[in-house]
Amino acid sequence: MGIFNPVQIFADIVTYDWLSVTNEYWGDAINFFIYDIIKITLLLLVINYVMAITRYYFPMEKARDILIRRKWYGFDYLLAALLGVITPFCSCSSIPLFVGFVSAGIPLGVTLAFLIASPLVNEASLFIFPTMFGLKMTIAYNFIGIAIAIAGGMLIQRLKMDQYINPEFLKFKSRSDAEKESGGEKIRLSKKLAYWWRDGMRISKSIFPYIVIGVGIGALIHGFVPKDFVETYLTIKRWWTVPLATLMGTPLYANSISVIPIIEALTQKGASLGTSLAFMTATVTLSIPSIFILKKAMSWQLLLAFLSVTSIGIMIIGYFFNWSVF
Repeated sequence: MGIFNPVQIFADIVTYDWLSVTNEYWGDAINFFIYDIIKITLLLLVINYVMAITRYYFPMEKARDILIRRKWYGFDYLLAALLGVITPFCSCSSIPLFVGFVSAGIPLGVTLAFLIASPLVNEASLFIFPTMFGLKMTIAYNFIGIAIAIAGGMLIQRLKMDQYINPEFLKFKSRSDAEKESGGEKIRLSKKLAYWWRDGMRISKSIFPYIVIGVGIGALIHGFVPKDFVETYLTIKRWWTVPLATLMGTPLYANSISVIPIIEALTQKGASLGTSLAFMTATVTLSIPSIFILKKAMSWQLLLAFLSVTSIGIMIIGYFFNWSVF
């Protein structure tokens, strides 16, 4: 939770003190909604503001040239995936940064490599997995996760799906554009701050309604879907449990830390490790809230391509660990 501890404390106060919610299911759902709506909104505002400053000062044409003239094929995808690794975001929290990358002119495939890696290879897989599953499995999981992010980004880039990005997020202004609007005069810092705020808010406002809808649906599922329902079906050891785990994890929404107890419970009840990992990765990488938010930034064609590539990658992880010697 880290820097968002105050947000969780506030959500607890609102849910259990101010609203006096006593029902366990409604309490979990409302608490989840308050915490995530505040967290994601704060991230959205900060990231879009920073990206507005970046767009203002950094020449995007030069950035694109660097990426096109790269000396090592795939190095840009690797950097994007590694950036995803070091950013401790869940799928919804990663999306504002993804939108910022797209609006800044970074190639679509590179931004999707980040979007896949950020929740897939996370603080849980780096720091908690070694104590739970051992060092070998931890290294293997992280290596496969990064490889899937890179391969997914490359595949979608190959499909040339840039036209399916919402044009609203491709409109960005550089320093020269802003100076032209001001008649070529030097812009004061106060005007720059206001300019950056308006530029960042333009994207934030367009996404926010989808955040509310998505997090609201995720909160209801989080609060009312019984854990026993998941455990009953995922402890069956059949080939189809990995796709089922991926499918069952997708509607849910949680960060990697909060889903760890579920993984422990599943493995203790007899679920295969790969099946448990498929459920975890689907929960933190794919979710109804993130799908709603992404739908605002892209058309169904690109969204389905992203979901398909990521789901296949998750199932690869599941089958690998079910069949491996780890």
